[in-house]
Amino acid sequence: MRYTYAQALGWLALYIVLSLLPLLFSVLGTTPDPRPFWVEFGVGLGFVGLAMMGMQFVLTGRFRNFASGLGLDNMLQFHRQSGLVAFCFVLAHPTVLLIAEPSFLEFLDPRVYPDRATVLTLVMIALVVLIVTTLWRKTFGISYEWWRTAHGGLALFIVFAGLVHVMLVSHYVDPLWKRGIWIGFTAAAMFMLIQGRVIRPLVLKRRPWKVVEVREERGDSWTVALEPEGHDGIDFVAGQFAWLTIGPTPFSLQQNPFTISSSAEEDRRIEFTIKVLGDFTATIKDIPEGTCAFVEGPFGEFALNDDAQEHGAVFFAGGVGITPVMSMLRTLRDQGRTVPLQLFYANNRLEDVIFYEELQELQEELNLEVIWVLADPPEDWHGETGFITAELMDRHKSEDDGERRYFVCGPGAMMDAVESKLVQRGITGRRIFSERFDIV
Repeated sequence: MRYTYAQALGWLALYIVLSLLPLLFSVLGTTPDPRPFWVEFGVGLGFVGLAMMGMQFVLTGRFRNFASGLGLDNMLQFHRQSGLVAFCFVLAHPTVLLIAEPSFLEFLDPRVYPDRATVLTLVMIALVVLIVTTLWRKTFGISYEWWRTAHGGLALFIVFAGLVHVMLVSHYVDPLWKRGIWIGFTAAAMFMLIQGRVIRPLVLKRRPWKVVEVREERGDSWTVALEPEGHDGIDFVAGQFAWLTIGPTPFSLQQNPFTISSSAEEDRRIEFTIKVLGDFTATIKDIPEGTCAFVEGPFGEFALNDDAQEHGAVFFAGGVGITPVMSMLRTLRDQGRTVPLQLFYANNRLEDVIFYEELQELQEELNLEVIWVLADPPEDWHGETGFITAELMDRHKSEDDGERRYFVCGPGAMMDAVESKLVQRGITGRRIFSERFDIV
């Protein structure tokens, strides 16, 4: 399914309500005497910031039913932005308090409150490290696997320390029932992390896969084919992705999201086509056949739906962004569909065009037109050159029946240009599906 704007706003409203719940609980029942406005305002910022930090575990929990319609990539983007807002709230909490009431500085004085001062200092350091490594992970050369582990650990420590801080201050949570609610909410948030890092891998351990083929593709890419061992595999919709772990245990630090590039009509076997970009992806070519693997998924709303199968689709892909599109085209071929299809496919050089030969064959097997676009073409090139622009789209504009779907996947600049042009044409948001690969 795909949520309407009203449903998406409903989820956003629920998120805001949950973020403000601590403020509601603080004024229920017997309340302490009011303090100066800026003191109370600073306390409120801390309550909201801590609640938002706790809900970060929900946003990254990979709950398919919860993310359905919004798309896991959108959920993770929201997680990133809301995390920055939560950081600002938590940081503003002591800043406002210290400006309003400098005597609160003694909470950070190890000579007065040694334990509390140590914990609060560590929390502030953990917050800064959490944000800096998230925003500039690649700049610092931190591998995704180690960052993901540290990210979860730091977040868990911050939320737990925040709960302890609230309990020790106890200004608004002195009644036992309020303490119980705070502890319950914090425990629920922590369980989300435990569920994803412990319980889910235990479930995956009973559903192993085996690598049956590793083959080289154009564009410094490799396709890894898997078959299930002792189970029926997974049912997915063409265009979706899954989290892949290679090795004997699903508890490995190495777990990465990759699009399923094979047809959804294939029986049991699935394939991932992966471009070498460093870290784990550089080891794909060396994976021996027979290696154990684990697959968690499928996820994603960038998928072949009934409308596209009945009315056709226009695809815009750049580089490795072709992988979900390839799954859709292979599926349509296997279904024997004859709906009109158009693909704009942009790359730097001809050698970078993944699936080049197969896409040429698919033009004969499907009602498919491929518009090849190269930024650095060879001398005998007869296709389009440069980038996918509004002018290029106009030159190859196909008829639209009001129901055709548009799928966009590739570099951010290309996606922004294509989406803007489609909106200018009057294509409504419900017919435009986008997926950005840079979600981790």
